[in-house]
Amino acid sequence: MVLLQACDKAPTEAADKGSAVQESASTAPAKASATQEKAPEIQEKPVKLSAAYSGKVYSPYAKPGIPLRPLWGDSHLHTSLSMDAGLFGNRLPPKDAYRFARGEEVISSTGQAVRLSRPLDWLVVADHSDGIGLVGDIASGKPELMKYEQAARWNKGMKAGGEESVKAAYNLIETFSQGKMEPEMLAMYSPGATAFKNLWEGVIADAETYNEPGRFTALIGFEWTSLIKGNNMHRVVIMRDGPEEAKQVVPFTMTAPQGSPDPRDLWKYLADYENKTGGKILAIAHNGNLSNGIMFPLDAQWNGTKLDETYVTQRSKWEPIYEATQIKGDGEAHPFLSPDDEFADYENWDIGNLDVSVAKTNEMLAG
Repeated sequence: MVLLQACDKAPTEAADKGSAVQESASTAPAKASATQEKAPEIQEKPVKLSAAYSGKVYSPYAKPGIPLRPLWGDSHLHTSLSMDAGLFGNRLPPKDAYRFARGEEVISSTGQAVRLSRPLDWLVVADHSDGIGLVGDIASGKPELMKYEQAARWNKGMKAGGEESVKAAYNLIETFSQGKMEPEMLAMYSPGATAFKNLWEGVIADAETYNEPGRFTALIGFEWTSLIKGNNMHRVVIMRDGPEEAKQVVPFTMTAPQGSPDPRDLWKYLADYENKTGGKILAIAHNGNLSNGIMFPLDAQWNGTKLDETYVTQRSKWEPIYEATQIKGDGEAHPFLSPDDEFADYENWDIGNLDVSVAKTNEMLAG
């Protein structure tokens, strides 16, 4: 583009210079005439180097062995299907998330028309697998849910708005974090339930609809929401495959009987996925700052299981990268661990665990 702009400007600049020569050379018409006669030669098509150096050999640049073009995207985005996003006002489904990422104009949850100034290259809609779709049905007052005291109370708070809505949101998150959600109600939005399967197939279909090779990549994924009494061990799971592979499974959860809060069981799920489908999959852990030390154990897991070579090799295989920073804090450094680093206190969110049910101590910072 810059080259084209330069070429577009060249004739004008040449004409201006020619005019200047004519004006300043009025006392030397022969010289001015010579300049005018040579001017057209400047505009002639340049000779190709291959023709100018006929018979010469040269060594072309070797093709680089690493990617040179950065592709910008979001590996961890929630929609109205997630408990947390839905509770805090997100009313947009996955398809609108993809449209927004692609640079299209969408109407936000607050009724405003919004659009990215620069579209993304890729997006992972990673809604929480546990209770996927539950909050939307609570907010709408789905009759099957209103028979449960918890759902009816949260619905009332959401409808009240303001501070009552915020209280309902935090109470729902705390209830789930502590494993106190009504089991029968949660089972309606868990693996084995028709609603769970239908929602997952809808997630896959939306990704396929908005995936456009060469322009925009819609990656299929979900978030595994492991919580140990409020201590965060969440992972975003991303599939490097299309609908044919993704439809052969349903997302892993932390809730029994299909799910588990243990990362070792998540890794087994990932291995089973690859063995069954022939595809590729990985997990990205995040917010170790809200785990109170259990995200990165040094000697044993939270349940007392000693770390061994299998744990280390499996984690290295399935979790090759880590989400170091996001809206719920940064996990790159901490003043207690790096007292001489003046930037180590950047957005640590180090008060406690995810639901702030247990305060953080310095002993917890090692992990």
